[in-house]
Amino acid sequence: MLIDIVPALEKLPVDRAWSMSIVIKSFKGRKDVEVHLFRPEWDCLEEESYDWDVVLGDPMHPDMDADIGSGRKLVMESFTPEERDMMVAYFQERYKGKLEAIRSCPIDFPVPLGIPALCDITEGKDIGFILFDKIPNYTLPFPIRGFFDLSQHPPIVEAQQQ
Repeated sequence: MLIDIVPALEKLPVDRAWSMSIVIKSFKGRKDVEVHLFRPEWDCLEEESYDWDVVLGDPMHPDMDADIGSGRKLVMESFTPEERDMMVAYFQERYKGKLEAIRSCPIDFPVPLGIPALCDITEGKDIGFILFDKIPNYTLPFPIRGFFDLSQHPPIVEAQQQ
């Protein structure tokens, strides 16, 4: 299993700055499915403690309506270095034979407005969520969800024929 943690190149404005994903070898009939991990809930006091004028940037496009709420959610659903390290250890142990990779890197600051938070995405035919904290024997002290898009991954049968 590949574990790839990209270090921050500069001092981050907040600790809650790490995105994470895992790659599941086989999931719902698909091969090497990337699952983006996020926190579905957070402490409002922590959210209020951030200087959002420093953390959030301009809209991705100049003529775009700025959604500050979505930008704030994107940061709050990210992980601290301590949470990241606990998750790496957890996924390494719990899913060792099922994962191809665990990846983490810092999000870009200031966070450009216009990027949807994962918690705001609606499930659909190929888009869904894994509720890791609802799986029996979950041991982390905070909930984790995983977002996936099966349309980005070919079916295993198709992949084997190539």
